[in-house]
Amino acid sequence: MDTEQAKPAISKVTPLQQMIASCTGAILTSLMVTPLDVVKIRLQLQNNPYSKRRCFLYCNGLMDHLHFCDEGSNKAWYKKPGRFRGTLDAFSKIIRNEGIKSLWSGLPPTLVMAVPATVIYFTCYDQLSSFMKSKVENEDYIPIFAGIIARLGAVTVISPLELIRTKMQSKVFSYKELHLFVKNKVSHDGWISLWRGWSPTVMRDVPFSALYWYNFEMFKKWLCKNSDKYEPTFGINFTAGAMSGSIASIVTLPFDVVKTHRQTKLWKYDIPQEIPFQDMYPKEGQNTVPTSTWNIMKQIVSKDGISGLFAGLIPRLIKVAPACAIMVSTYEFGKTFFLQQNLKKQEIHTSALVLK
Repeated sequence: MDTEQAKPAISKVTPLQQMIASCTGAILTSLMVTPLDVVKIRLQLQNNPYSKRRCFLYCNGLMDHLHFCDEGSNKAWYKKPGRFRGTLDAFSKIIRNEGIKSLWSGLPPTLVMAVPATVIYFTCYDQLSSFMKSKVENEDYIPIFAGIIARLGAVTVISPLELIRTKMQSKVFSYKELHLFVKNKVSHDGWISLWRGWSPTVMRDVPFSALYWYNFEMFKKWLCKNSDKYEPTFGINFTAGAMSGSIASIVTLPFDVVKTHRQTKLWKYDIPQEIPFQDMYPKEGQNTVPTSTWNIMKQIVSKDGISGLFAGLIPRLIKVAPACAIMVSTYEFGKTFFLQQNLKKQEIHTSALVLK
């Protein structure tokens, strides 16, 4: 049999393999970045620790999460901060007094949301990019559109899960009680209420995604060209991921500041058990607390000036840039690995057909 006739179509990475690669990347990123955020929170709160039943914001560079302070429970990872003189001192004292596992005490709640969100996001991006490349000639703007659609999809799917997960953290709930909570919320406020907080998240994450993927592809091509590489290496992907993540972080920081302000209004309130979850958020006009993005921006600018919209830039860069670099380089490495395995299987299959 002729070799050309026996050769099957070029193997590609399957959606399942893309999901495995993105899942591995999300887990690895969380493992490496979580200790930094645990230490950061302990340092920030040592002068003003949270009391029980208060809320605080946690972010590992991939996603941010709202948590209730339930110190003392078996599932709680928030602990009294202690007295630290700096980052290295915090690392050493936490390891010495609480054990090295305490540096990853925020890992479980991170993985619950970060892994499925990242799997959906990266897999959708790759699938959309491949589809668009087969339909259009100019590929320069494909990363922007694919990044926007993929992020919209991921945020939309995860938002109701985030609401339910936060509710579960507020106290111990049985599945029956949780089902009753969702049923009552939908009956009173409609299905749209399950996507509360979707708008500010989209305003921050969608521009970030568009900028990130466009710059990542551009930096990757530029680095390959200047290093005489036909295919990007792990180092090229890592560098491109860090650079594109840094740019996207800077540009979208005002929306991140607004989202944080909106969420951390909860910090001013104790959360008694009898307050319904859907009523915990203070509403605009009831407590003179602005909730719209524009009003919050105006409040920040009037109080702190334009620089207030870029508060926390350095900590965000320190956390997000390496998280983006680790995630995308691990993901691309995983895809390369699976592609090589697929090509080997294809060669074996071709050789078997030729021998026949």
